[in-house]
Amino acid sequence: MQQIRQVLKRKQTQLAKLTKEIELLEQVEEKLREVAPLLAEAEEEDGSLLVEVEDEVAPSAPSTQTASASASSPAAATPSEVGKAVALRWP
Repeated sequence: MQQIRQVLKRKQTQLAKLTKEIELLEQVEEKLREVAPLLAEAEEEDGSLLVEVEDEVAPSAPSTQTASASASSPAAATPSEVGKAVALRWP
């Protein structure tokens, strides 16, 4: 009978911890929903700025850009990937 009480107490402790984690995750979800539109707007603005900068750089030195892109990444970049702006995202 004492073992049953110990197991029950452990399970109740686990339940309390999980309940707190769920509450925190729900709060984080709510905040992310508020911030997501702002991040999307900022990402769009950053993307348009990157495209403008790449347009200015690309005509003057296309071979330099290709060489630096392939040298900076360990995996070989395909021609369609070279010069593309990549927006970083939080996991």
